[in-house]
Amino acid sequence: MQTIGERLEEARKKKGISIREAAEATKIRGDYLQKFESNHFDIGLTEIYTRGFLRSYAGFLKLPADRILNDYSALGRTEQRPRPAHREIYGRLDVSTASAEEIERSGHETEEAESAAPATRPAPPRGRTGSSLPTGPDPAVVFKYAKWGLIAMVVLIVGFTLHAVLTTPKPTTPLVAPKAAAPRGPVLGLIASQPVQVKVHRKNADESEGELLFAGMLNAGETKSVPRLGALFIEASAAENLQIEINGRRHNLGQLLGNGYQRGQLPAP
Repeated sequence: MQTIGERLEEARKKKGISIREAAEATKIRGDYLQKFESNHFDIGLTEIYTRGFLRSYAGFLKLPADRILNDYSALGRTEQRPRPAHREIYGRLDVSTASAEEIERSGHETEEAESAAPATRPAPPRGRTGSSLPTGPDPAVVFKYAKWGLIAMVVLIVGFTLHAVLTTPKPTTPLVAPKAAAPRGPVLGLIASQPVQVKVHRKNADESEGELLFAGMLNAGETKSVPRLGALFIEASAAENLQIEINGRRHNLGQLLGNGYQRGQLPAP
């Protein structure tokens, strides 16, 4: 039958790791692990730490920790905690340590002290309250305070009502935002049959891109009007999804540009 150390060492080697790697993984010192594998369990620590380290190391190596600890206990190293002596206090003497003579002497001293102490008289009983005295609040006082409380509540309600009426803002006529002025002159209509990203630039005289007239996403069915003040550059993420309206007629941008082209030029009107 294999010893505890042989089982630990065999399991570690099957995992293909060294003592140093196991120590880093379990946070247990390597010399402790080396002693465990050599069946030396006296590592200078208390029994609870030794058993805890054994359980952690066995769990790391995928061994049954309970069985390892049971085998370890069978070695006869289980720590026996001393049981505290039962001590019972009687009077001012400790029964567990006092002798019979001291107990008897203490009893005589206690009797003498009790006989020498002056007798105390019991406190006279308190007189009972006469039944003729009132036991509850005066009804007249209760009615008076209730009346003033009701008046105060009415005053508060009236005050809050007046404050709410006087401080309520008067309705104001909502301002109507002015409508955006329609672009003057020729316009280019952009109509999306499917979602498409569109950019429209004005073309400079040197054939470069000029002012950005529109850039954004058009959803299916959405339209956009762009002023057509000269030649334009039109770019679409999917030209076949965009139609352009020129002089009241619609044209598919993909058909105008041809297959594979997403960017083209529109001459000045």
